[in-house]
Amino acid sequence: MLTRLHDPPPPKSLVGELNQRSREVFRRIVESYVETGEPVGSRTLSRRLDVQLSPATIRNIMADLQDAGLLHAPHTSAGRLPTEAGLRLFVHGLLEVGALTQDEKSNIEIQCNAAGRSLAHVLEEATTMLSGLGHCAGMVLAPKTDEAVKHIEFVGLGPGRTLAVMISQSGVVENRLMETPLGLPPSALAQAGNYLNARMQGRTFGEARVIIENELEDQRAALDELTARVVETGLATWSSDDTGGYLIVRGQAHLLDDVSATPDLEKIRVLFEALETKEAAVRLLDAAQTGDGVQIFIGADNQLFGIAGCSVVIAPYLNSRRQIVGAIGVIGPTRINYARIIPMVDYTAKVIGRLLG
Repeated sequence: MLTRLHDPPPPKSLVGELNQRSREVFRRIVESYVETGEPVGSRTLSRRLDVQLSPATIRNIMADLQDAGLLHAPHTSAGRLPTEAGLRLFVHGLLEVGALTQDEKSNIEIQCNAAGRSLAHVLEEATTMLSGLGHCAGMVLAPKTDEAVKHIEFVGLGPGRTLAVMISQSGVVENRLMETPLGLPPSALAQAGNYLNARMQGRTFGEARVIIENELEDQRAALDELTARVVETGLATWSSDDTGGYLIVRGQAHLLDDVSATPDLEKIRVLFEALETKEAAVRLLDAAQTGDGVQIFIGADNQLFGIAGCSVVIAPYLNSRRQIVGAIGVIGPTRINYARIIPMVDYTAKVIGRLLG
């Protein structure tokens, strides 16, 4: 069972105050909410409980749970739904999260296998996979490139298009598409690659950029003008991410599945705008810095996601030096399937960390 859940849990005393009957009623209400999103009443619960309780007894228990702030009645009917506080209590105190099967682990490893693919491709595959868990958008914060470079190469793809291929010292391959001048001869690409490799090997982009930019001013005459432009463009291709990572989000349409009113649409629109900004990527990584395991933010737990009334399950992934370099997870409505998603996110983060190492 996973226990590393690092958003602020409800007070342990609150969990302890619930007797066995209250826990069972509360658990069934939450499970019904996760499954259907609809309020559940006392008569329905009386037929589902493992212990025999009358509808009247269940109504009294539901009233006590509502007084404790764990349930609320969305309408005048007798049906109840869990509050955000109730969901946090359930996730941290009552939820049983099992281990993944070997088949599930194998499927995740196959999806994330980096053989012959770039890091960006691996992260996109993992994000798409997590979004397929149902009613969720998968998201990943990819690390900035701050590792020493082993080799860089430019491959012409056609008029005005060139692929920049970088291999880090740890063997991670990154590919980025560049715009280059029309009529650029292959010799200019080869010369630019040779020039950069002679100065970048064993250095990070940040370290090498200062050296190369100074040299370009002094040695521009020694380089063909087109070659110099390839060098400068190649530097900019990676340097643009030096201040932070980049955020990949897949499956945003899942967030619209349960939207039924204009105010809900406005909340989702604001969320989409936040996710498209650089600030969103920084906040996402900050949220993962507080621990080395799965973290859960339900509604107002997190400023970035609380505005849309969403839940976030997120886990950091580490490089070979055990440093947090990124985060992966899902965002969805508060009734996401926590029991299934938590171990999926946890294992996917571990697989990506192994690939980076």
